[in-house]
Amino acid sequence: MHSATDAEDVMAGDMAQPLPGLELVWSGRVPEHAEEAVAHAHVLDAEESARLDVFRRPEDRDAFAVAHVTLRRLLGERLGQAPKDVSLVREPCAHCGGAHGRPYVPGRAVHFSLSHTSGMVMIALAAAPVGIDVELLPAPGTADDVATQLHPDEQAELAALPSAERTVAFARCWTRKEAMLKAMGVGLNEDLALAYVGSGAQPVSQDLWLIADLPADPGYAAAAAVRRPGTL
Repeated sequence: MHSATDAEDVMAGDMAQPLPGLELVWSGRVPEHAEEAVAHAHVLDAEESARLDVFRRPEDRDAFAVAHVTLRRLLGERLGQAPKDVSLVREPCAHCGGAHGRPYVPGRAVHFSLSHTSGMVMIALAAAPVGIDVELLPAPGTADDVATQLHPDEQAELAALPSAERTVAFARCWTRKEAMLKAMGVGLNEDLALAYVGSGAQPVSQDLWLIADLPADPGYAAAAAVRRPGTL
């Protein structure tokens, strides 16, 4: 992580963007950025600071700090503001209407999504609603158990694969699905069997969403989804 006053430095963890409307993807390993992120936790707002203080395990606290401090720095660069001055408000919950839905920038000047898991953080900025997900590859038994929650066609695809290929295909499918559901604003509260994104080499085409697998460190899978141009 680098100073938010230098756009090239802040974007040092970004990668080539595979989807129209997806402006930036930042990826970083938590241990490499944790010390500086915790040292700059003063840029977080009151809600974020309170959430940070709840964590008891250092690895959880570090992951949250890296994700949210980096997000604020990226948004600050994008909006021309100091990271601590970036205003974030929450949508109503898509299910209960409560004031704990996903955060957004007032006026929708930029859309964003973040994901962190087991030592890895990924963040996406986009001109349209966006979702990103990164996951540690699960153990084979876990993949087989959780696959029963997927679309029937995805379950059939995975069942037809040799066991040595099934875990990677499952993670590919899961990250695509979660990225799209996050972009929709519903997250994993949605029935995972409803959307069919596929587990093959390429995501299944969607009417409203563009989906792409993202490069990820060994042992991880990642994907992003962004609203199709002209469908807003």
